Amino acid sequence: MASKRCYYEILGVERGAAEDEIKKSYRRLAMQCHPDRNPGNREAEENFKEAAEAYEVLSDPEKREIYNRYGHEGLSGAGYRGFSGFEDIFSSFGDIFGDVFGFNTGRSRSQTAARAGADLRYDLRISFLDAALGTSTEIALEKYTLCGACQGSGCAPGTSPQICDRCNGRGQVTQSSGFFSISSTCPKCRGQGGVIATPCKECSGGGKVRIAKTVQLKIPAGVETGSRLRLRGEGEEGEQGGQNGDLYVFIEVKPHETFQRNGDDVYCRVPVTFVQAALGGSVEAPTLTGTEKLKIPRGTPTGKIFRLKGKGIAHLRGYGRGDQIIETVVTVPSNLTKKQEELLREFDRLSGEAKGTDFH
Repeated sequence: MASKRCYYEILGVERGAAEDEIKKSYRRLAMQCHPDRNPGNREAEENFKEAAEAYEVLSDPEKREIYNRYGHEGLSGAGYRGFSGFEDIFSSFGDIFGDVFGFNTGRSRSQTAARAGADLRYDLRISFLDAALGTSTEIALEKYTLCGACQGSGCAPGTSPQICDRCNGRGQVTQSSGFFSISSTCPKCRGQGGVIATPCKECSGGGKVRIAKTVQLKIPAGVETGSRLRLRGEGEEGEQGGQNGDLYVFIEVKPHETFQRNGDDVYCRVPVTFVQAALGGSVEAPTLTGTEKLKIPRGTPTGKIFRLKGKGIAHLRGYGRGDQIIETVVTVPSNLTKKQEELLREFDRLSGEAKGTDFH
């Protein structure tokens, strides 16, 4: 299977191109390659589909972000499959073709296939320890769902739409532009084929209502800032039997006052007294799950590194854990008693390291 071309290359724009520039380039390509202008030309049809797919991704901020970071594979992993045919393209970009050809070329809702609901995004900020160890939480969000009163029809209960007298219920009208004709969405019924005379009071005729929902979320151990969790079917409700969209939860991890992360290793600094550093001993070192006794050998200097195997962060994709890296910081007393000063001078005299030093 041939690999897909770069979307920016297809539209002939730079990676940092603005939305208006992307739209302008797509309009130009759509006019050149439109099937009605190139009857029987398979290459033009493929170029038309290719340009539509590129525009669909690059005009959507979330899809464009995924594509910029992970390429075509990232979009595929996020559930994007492109367009199934011209119907999808025309229904999605009727406004673009209206600009190009002078009228709307969208398809009526009654003539389109089932459409999946929109994906949703939720930004979640969690603690360092929750990210390292994993946790479960609830998130509250709002989304649109089919109106229960009218079952999504938009009509008041007991009523039904009236057949549109402009298109006779077809949802489309045919118009000519130069040397070709295009079926376009009926401007009166907007492709529905009918006009709602008595709108549903619950949804004001829109067929959907906004609801609040609480979703249970399990956060695996090892996530970090930028990690994305996908909850299938928790997005907006699909239309005409289409599947629900997905909910994408983007993680941001709060900094910790003690720990820092480097990959799956955890780094921290532990204070060691002057006496412990000189004579050896043990200190209580903080870890992700509590404290652990750390043996300090004689003569330990500031900056000495100790490694606790398997005490770091769990590998998000795989088994095992990282390590905990501990750096010692030797502390020097600043408020000495007279007796302590005398002992230190005696130590200095005995060690012979400060001959001729005047302490007065």
